[in-house]
Amino acid sequence: VPAAWQRPYLNIFKHFRVEEWKRSAKEGDVTTLTDTRLKGTVYRIRGSNPASSYLQLPRAGTQSLGLTGRYLYLLFRPLPRKHFLVHLDVTTEDNQVVRISFSNLFKEFKSTATWLQFPFVCGAADDEGTARWGGSGAAPADVRWTCLVLDLPSILGLYLSRRYGHLRGVKLCSNLLVKNLCTSDLLFEPGVTFSKARLGDLSGHGVAPMPRELAFPVPKGEKWHDLYDYIRY
Repeated sequence: VPAAWQRPYLNIFKHFRVEEWKRSAKEGDVTTLTDTRLKGTVYRIRGSNPASSYLQLPRAGTQSLGLTGRYLYLLFRPLPRKHFLVHLDVTTEDNQVVRISFSNLFKEFKSTATWLQFPFVCGAADDEGTARWGGSGAAPADVRWTCLVLDLPSILGLYLSRRYGHLRGVKLCSNLLVKNLCTSDLLFEPGVTFSKARLGDLSGHGVAPMPRELAFPVPKGEKWHDLYDYIRY
């Protein structure tokens, strides 16, 4: 169970004050931009190869974030016509460090005892409005902002039969835009309002509306799922 300071969710960029670069590190072409659509600050990470530019938390590889929430949320957008790479280092209950990576560079799923590689297919704004897993390739021109939700204990249990301890570190490599990262034991459903959640009593199922500071804006009359992608893994 997450410590009190991590509940009900932890806004990672805010908590670790990413913009000060004291507890986080950046390498290569990492810039802060104001995104007009999201009406807020985002980080753009770009480079000729994924390893050349990145944003990393915590600053030193010897440290650990120590975040225990079950779900990791990554609010990001792959840069059009490019490849991106994300590494998550997690620690199992018996102190084994496992790296979980996903990228549209990977052609197929691969696993070793300490590394899981997931191919990520960027969804264009297609009829279903959803991204697909499997296969790979550069992001399409109209790739959308995506809320990626990773159920870390399930991923470790399913692929490695290990028990999840905590999130140790995150490395966001080029080429992508990132708005935020968050951990929580709650499953946030975008497009669900607080009143609707209360009416349907979704809270009993561990489902909650997206906290405002983590939500993507939806203009009046528009639907969340028509504008963005939500991928749960």
